[in-house]
Amino acid sequence: MPLWTIYHPPGAYTPQQKQQFSADITGFYTRYGNLPAFYVVTVFQEIDADSFYIGGEPSAASVRIKADHIAVHTDDPDTRVRTRQILARILAPHTTDRGLYCEFHIDETPRDLWVLDGMAPPPLKSEAHQLWVQENRPVPY
Repeated sequence: MPLWTIYHPPGAYTPQQKQQFSADITGFYTRYGNLPAFYVVTVFQEIDADSFYIGGEPSAASVRIKADHIAVHTDDPDTRVRTRQILARILAPHTTDRGLYCEFHIDETPRDLWVLDGMAPPPLKSEAHQLWVQENRPVPY
């Protein structure tokens, strides 16, 4: 599961912009990772400038994004660079192209500490995983 938390100024995104931003993030994982769409969770958290500081100064035009990768990890340096580059392109229309300062990072959480609807997720590339992709929901296996 990728869990994205997007900290942003109040009013930075309309409901439609949040929907598109979330759809773009989800598309990355379904396209490149063959993950079920329901694995991708995006949380938008409005933060007032008097509670959002960059370098000790309040910021009313900053977005801070934290992505937790749980379903898939990689140690391959080239894959990590490509992932960062692709995500930077996906983020730009929602952040820097709109004049918002943006910081982004990914944490990798151990997959064996993850549960969906009371079930451990099936192994990647397994038949059960493919069923979860097709059904777009957790299914007993």
